[in-house]
Amino acid sequence: MATKYDLIVIGSGPGGYVAAIRASQLGMKVGVVEKAELGGICLNWGCIPTKALLKSAQVFEYIQHASDYGIKVDKASADFGAMVQRSRDVANGMSKGINFLFKKNKIDHILGFGKLKAGKKVEVTAEDGSKTDYSAEHIIVATGGRARELPHMPIDGKKIIGYRQAMSLEKQPKSMVVVGSGAIGVEFAYFYNSIGTEVTIVEYMDRIVPVEDEEVSKQLERTYKKAGMKIMTNAEVTAVDTKGKTCKVSVKTKKGDETLECDVVLSAVGISTNIEGIGLEDVGVATDKGKILVDDYYKTNIPGVYAIGDVVHGPALAHVASAEGIICVEKIAGQHVEPLDYNNIPGCTYCQPEIASVGYTEKAAKEAGYEVKVGKFPFSASGKAKAGGVPDGFVKVIFDAKYGEWLGAHMIGANVTEMIAEVVAARKLETTGHEIIKSVHPHPTMSEAVMEATAAAYDEVIHL
Repeated sequence: MATKYDLIVIGSGPGGYVAAIRASQLGMKVGVVEKAELGGICLNWGCIPTKALLKSAQVFEYIQHASDYGIKVDKASADFGAMVQRSRDVANGMSKGINFLFKKNKIDHILGFGKLKAGKKVEVTAEDGSKTDYSAEHIIVATGGRARELPHMPIDGKKIIGYRQAMSLEKQPKSMVVVGSGAIGVEFAYFYNSIGTEVTIVEYMDRIVPVEDEEVSKQLERTYKKAGMKIMTNAEVTAVDTKGKTCKVSVKTKKGDETLECDVVLSAVGISTNIEGIGLEDVGVATDKGKILVDDYYKTNIPGVYAIGDVVHGPALAHVASAEGIICVEKIAGQHVEPLDYNNIPGCTYCQPEIASVGYTEKAAKEAGYEVKVGKFPFSASGKAKAGGVPDGFVKVIFDAKYGEWLGAHMIGANVTEMIAEVVAARKLETTGHEIIKSVHPHPTMSEAVMEATAAAYDEVIHL
């Protein structure tokens, strides 16, 4: 007889473990199948350890510019190995925290590789090859993703690396080519550049961070070039020769072909979903272009089988997976829930300056037919930003001119990833621009820029 659960979750990332804990809170008996560390890629090899590395880089940058703050520091140097070790220690501590939460919520960690079987069963293969069947009324697939590989640029883990190797290299490379300028690409570009690696970013689109508002892209490119990075847009890597001591990277540009030489190539061209070998075809779960098809509450076409996170359509973000997991299990439990509003999902990039955004860009709002009011407030006019020595960047807001709906916000600057939640909450509550202007923001803070940018949209700005 198979061990019986109310819910089995395959995968323990920020979608899987959050779904499991919420289900346990709702009275379900829950098992989570995970072959590696609890917490998935996010806690162990993604969001958390990268932020630890980025903090080390930021501290080093502060020391490099200590004289700007009236402080003398002699001969500071970056200890790459110690930075990597601190990052791993932070990740390990967070993973242990998930283990504690599982025990607290009486969730079983089923160690092994999970595969769907007919009859609402999951076959788990342990490390020694032994197989055990578990059954559940409900099964959530939350197997996440991995670094996407381009055919002409296969990841070998040494000269051509993905994000996982980028945070655990044995020694700091002298030079690096970063292929792709999404969040992963620009974060690692910032980290390595700040500790002395010569960095070149190659981006296929016409601007870096191409999903962001165009003005944000321009600001980040200016900052990165000022920091000494080489930026190549409208450029495509066509081949990487790894036979010699260095990598020879062939890049096709509008001006012609160019060859770059570097120690390491970082492939940061997105993610691929982990849906192979988990039994989807065996039980008949429908997929499309590498994603599992689900309804608004994450049901697949097979009764009792659900999917959340990177394996379904939508932004491949940790907080999205968590929100989907909660919605999924609350619907299973019979609660009244609303579908997730994917147009109100904040995106954050943790390079320096940070980037945060939600909703429509100015261009997208106009293309959607809105007449817009746009306000922008530069941090160079912010007392807190000037006092902190971080005057680069701005807050940009977009409102519907007719009804005052807050269509979007785009920020680049210090700590803006901590500021974007105000906009998310305000948009959820259908707050208008005038209500934001009349909401007193504390002074001096970076967050004042949100109010000031809104006031600028309505020609009421005081400090510009």
